[in-house]
Amino acid sequence: MNERRMLLNKIKKYDFTLKELNLYLDTHPDCRRALAMFRNYSRLRKECIEEFTRRFGPLTPEESTDQQQWAWISDPWPWERS
Repeated sequence: MNERRMLLNKIKKYDFTLKELNLYLDTHPDCRRALAMFRNYSRLRKECIEEFTRRFGPLTPEESTDQQQWAWISDPWPWERS
């Protein structure tokens, strides 16, 4: 598996974990352990997205950093990249 796919898989795993922790915290809002896990996985996800964006381009329009033009449509869409 290439590095791009490995990073995408990591991001997907973090997304899943965060969603599950979100649901758990909805019913257990005072659980400090779950809240710490949520914050940790949020940080890890953010780091992965920053690395992915730096190396392969933005995953979403919000991560597009070009200040001169709307470059989001200039590159291949994330799902079109190999």
